[in-house]
Parts: sequence; C-alpha cells; structure tokens
Amino acid sequence: MKALRIALWALIAVFAVVLGWFTYEWQVTENEIAAKPYGVPFELVDQSGAPITEAAFRGRPTALFFGFTHCPEVCPTTLYELDGWLKQVDPDGDKIGAYFVTVDPERDTPELLGNYVSGVTDRVIGISGSPEKIDEVVRGFNIYAKKVPVDVKDPEGDYTMDHTASVFLLDAQGRFKSTIAWGENPETAVAKLENLL
Repeated sequence: MKALRIALWALIAVFAVVLGWFTYEWQVTENEIAAKPYGVPFELVDQSGAPITEAAFRGRPTALFFGFTHCPEVCPTTLYELDGWLKQVDPDGDKIGAYFVTVDPERDTPELLGNYVSGVTDRVIGISGSPEKIDEVVRGFNIYAKKVPVDVKDPEGDYTMDHTASVFLLDAQGRFKSTIAWGENPETAVAKLENLL
C-alpha cells in the first residue's frame, strides 16, 4: 500500500510539473502574440489612390473598421458614430488615425470609397485594393466577410456582404487593444477611445 501511495504522489508531482510547464509556455506565447502588431503586412491604396501599407497603423493609435459602401445600415451608422466619438476624444484629429477597409473590392474602387467615406466623415480614410490583396488582409486581421446573393435564385446577381461589424482599436505600435462592438453604448465607446490614448 505504501508503494502505491508513493507512486500516486510521484504521478501527481509529474502532472503538476507538466501543467506548470504548459501554463508557462502558454503565457509566454500569449505575451509574444500581444507584443506583435495585429494583422498582416499589406500594400493597398487609400481613397485618393495613393499607396498605403500597415505602416499607417503605427506611430499613433488606430481605429480600424471593415465594411463596404453598399452596406444599408451598419457601415454608415458606424462611420457616423465613429466620427462623433473621435471629435469628442481627439478634437484636433491628430492623435488617433481612423480607417475604413472595404470587404467588397469588386465594387469599392478608391474613388467610390472616397466619396462614400467623405460623405459621412473627414476623420476616416478609406482603403481598397485588388480582391486578392483585400482577401489577404481580411484573413490576416481575422475578419469575417462573405458575399451573400440578394436573391438566392440568382447567385450571380446583386449581392450584399456579411461582415464583422466591430471597430478594432490598435495602439501606436499596431497591437490589438480592444474593440467597439456594433451598438455599443456611446459612453463606453468614448471611454475605450480615451483609454487608447
């Protein structure tokens, strides 16, 4: 019986060491991920047709939203609300960068995107690019985006886009800090932007 107890205690000790090692490795990996910029490198174009890369998300905090110009409600509402929140938190517009990346590059040319965004706000810069490059960015930033036919009987006809509806908040090094959810309480959204500064 004594040998069984010793073996049991030895097994518990080994389990505790293994669990401690896994916990340590998980914490180190989580810290390494948190220390890196969020997303992936990219080469796209802004709403004026000028090249833009992930470097735009460095040097100051960033509010980043993915959407599309044919969006009936979520995108224009989010742009409008984001404009108001930014005016409260950053009245001069020089402390937080804000970007709207299309998930519908087939329709959202830089010119169309520029007209759409500037019709709502002058605080946000639209970003577009080829479907292949936008797809890489969408996947690299862990965004959900899916083309959905308006009429299921005509899958090649008009369509809308299902997509992630949160505003991603990145710090000045491009690291993920938090999100502002669709429909979030305005005071909470403003507080999150203030915390970002």
